[in-house]
Amino acid sequence: MSHILTLPRLLRSTVYVTVFYSQHREREREREMKTFSYCFAVILFILSFGYHVGSSHPLSRPERRSLEIIIGGGGSTYPPPSPSPEYQDCPPPPPPPEPVCRPPSPPRPCRPPPASAFESPRLALVYPVIQRFRRTIKCDPHNITGTWEGADICHRYKGFSCDTVPKYNMKALAGVSFNNFNFGGDNLCLEGFLDELPDIAFFHANSNNFTGELPARIGDLPYLYELDLSNNKYTGEFPARVLQATRLTFVDLRYNQFSGCVPPQLFKLDLDVIFINNNKFIPQQLPDTIGSTPAVYISLANDHFTGQIPRTIGQASKTLVEILLLNNQLSGCLPYEIGFLNRATLFDVGQNRLTGPIPHSFGCLRRIQYLNLAENEFYGPIPEMVCTLPNLVNVSLSYNYFTQVGPECWKLIHRKVLDVRMNCILDLPYQRSAADCKAFFSKPRYCPDEKSLHIIPCKGTYDLPKEEESSDHPPSFTATPPQTYDALVPRGV
Repeated sequence: MSHILTLPRLLRSTVYVTVFYSQHREREREREMKTFSYCFAVILFILSFGYHVGSSHPLSRPERRSLEIIIGGGGSTYPPPSPSPEYQDCPPPPPPPEPVCRPPSPPRPCRPPPASAFESPRLALVYPVIQRFRRTIKCDPHNITGTWEGADICHRYKGFSCDTVPKYNMKALAGVSFNNFNFGGDNLCLEGFLDELPDIAFFHANSNNFTGELPARIGDLPYLYELDLSNNKYTGEFPARVLQATRLTFVDLRYNQFSGCVPPQLFKLDLDVIFINNNKFIPQQLPDTIGSTPAVYISLANDHFTGQIPRTIGQASKTLVEILLLNNQLSGCLPYEIGFLNRATLFDVGQNRLTGPIPHSFGCLRRIQYLNLAENEFYGPIPEMVCTLPNLVNVSLSYNYFTQVGPECWKLIHRKVLDVRMNCILDLPYQRSAADCKAFFSKPRYCPDEKSLHIIPCKGTYDLPKEEESSDHPPSFTATPPQTYDALVPRGV
C-alpha cells in the first residue's frame, strides 16, 4: 500500500493541476473502459491476419488526489526505528530482480496525425517530442511505449496525464508518471524531452535507467513543481541545475550515485520535500543553511555526513515535521536548539557517532511521536521530561550507554514504547556487560557546552502532563505513520 505525503503548503503554488487531481479518478475509470475496447478491437484485427499477439504486463497507475504526493510510486511500511538483537548483524535483503529487458514494440508505419486530430494545439506541440523520446528507449519490459500511438495522448498514452493550462485555457500535458517502468537505453537522458514539455507540472520517474545531465533549461519550465528521479543511474556531482528550478517544491534524488558535495543553496530553495538519501556524496559536514530550509520532510540518511549537527537547525522550527539523519558519521553532542523544533513528529539520528547526555530541551518536543537515538554513544540518565511527552509512539535509545531511568520512563518501557536495550542500566535485562560499561566510562566524557544541555527553551510553558494524560496510559490521539521512512525504500512494492 502506498504511503502518501499531504503537503498543504503546495496550495500557494500557482500551478493548474488542482483541477486535474480532483478529476483524475473519474478519468481513470473512463480510460480503463476505452483501453479495453481499443485493445480488444486491435487483437481481433491482428488475429484475422494470422499474427500472434504477445501479452503485456498491466500496470496500475498511481492515483493522485488533491495535493497528494506518492513517494517513488509507493513503498513498504516504514521500518522500526531500531532492529531486534537477532537481526542486528544480518545483511540487508537482496534487491528485487530486475525485469527482463525486451525491446519496445516498433511503431506502426504511419503518418503523424494531423493537428486537427489532437484535443488541443498544446497536445499537438508535444506529440513529436514524445515520439522522439520513444525512439531512444531500447528497453521497455512492460511495453509501455506500445500505447504511445495516435493523437489521444490524454487517454491512451500510459504514463502521461493532462489538464487545462490556464494561460491558454486548453488541454495540455500536465504530468509524467514513469515510476517503476524500468525504461532503458543507450545513455537514456532527459535532455530534449523534459525541457520540451512546456506545460509540465510534475515529473515522476522512479526506478528507471536515466543518466546524463539534467536539461539545461529545466529552470525555464513555468509550472514544474515536483521532480522525482530517484533510483536511476545518475552519477557525478550534485545536479546544480536543480538549483535553477526555483519553482520546485518537491525534489527526490535518492538512490542514485551522485558524488561530490551537497550544495548549501539546496536548503535555501522554497522546497517542501528534500529526499537525497542513499547517494555517494563525499564526507562533509551538514551545512549551516539547513536551518534556513522551509522544508516539511527531509531525508539525508546514508549520505556520509560528518561532524556536529549545526545549531542553526532550530531555525527550521516553523515548518520541519520529519527529518532523517540516520546512518551517517555525525559526531559530537546534540545541540539544545533541537528543542525549538516544536512541529517535529519524527527525529531520527540513529546509527551515528553522537555522544553526550540528551539535552533537557528535548522536553519541548511536544509533538514528537518517533524519536530514534539508537546505536550511538549517548550516556547519562534519560530525562524524565522526555518520557512525559504526550504523543510518543516509539522511542529507541538502544545500543547506547545510558545509566538511569526514572518512574515516567519505566512506564514507557512497560508499555513497550521506550526501547533501552543494550545500555548500562542496572536491574534491567538485555544490557551491556559490566566490562563494556566500565571500559566506556573509563575515558573522559564531556560536551564543550555542558550548560546548554540544561536549557529548556519552552520553560514557563512546560508542564508535566495532567493525570489523565500520564504516560501510564496510551495517547488518545491517532498517530500519523511517518512519511520519510518510505524514502528508505528504493522503489514501490
